[in-house]
Amino acid sequence: MAHLKRQEIPKSWPVPRKAKTTYVVSPNFSKNDGMPLLVVLRDVLKVAENRKEVKKILHEKGLLKNAIVAHDEKNTLVLFDTITFVQSKKSYRMIIGENGKFELKEIKENEAGKKIAKIVDKKMLRGKKVQINLSDGRNVLSNEKCGMGDSVVIDLKNKKIEKILPLKEKAKVLIFEGKHAGEEGIVEEIIKEKKMIKLKSNENEISVLIKQVMAID
Repeated sequence: MAHLKRQEIPKSWPVPRKAKTTYVVSPNFSKNDGMPLLVVLRDVLKVAENRKEVKKILHEKGLLKNAIVAHDEKNTLVLFDTITFVQSKKSYRMIIGENGKFELKEIKENEAGKKIAKIVDKKMLRGKKVQINLSDGRNVLSNEKCGMGDSVVIDLKNKKIEKILPLKEKAKVLIFEGKHAGEEGIVEEIIKEKKMIKLKSNENEISVLIKQVMAID
């Protein structure tokens, strides 16, 4: 599907559902996991007024997404992805605010070369190589000791895992789905049989599904 009706836009997108246009461009990755670059540049950062201007920026190789030149305005920016404007050298990271909506946070240029992603699957390949599948659609070969649900810090330039962030008690986590999306907390207990986590967030104790949280420290 090339376009979405505005009424179908996920609540996590910080764009109005009612506007002069009936449709918005559909991302090339899950619409619930992020936003297309067109929406990010035109509607969120407002560095372009229309699709033509966005395509001009991309055609002139003016934007890096995760340290790689971006070409497609439908390319999806997901949680913790980074973008850098080549000319101004301004960099932003996709985060999720406490209102549960995506935001673009300005960061230092040297911070744009790293990002966090969650491990969603592991596979053993031939030659005893381990393939780690990440929440942003990325697949990485690594012998790092890690488990499902842990997070990794990725060196985007070298496309390697720099650090493992285990999902364990006392770990700092971000809730990225559900009614508590955007809240951060400290893990108090992991209840594996119920696939739940108890954590403390802003002095409140809450329980969420393991699949809704990501270790960030």
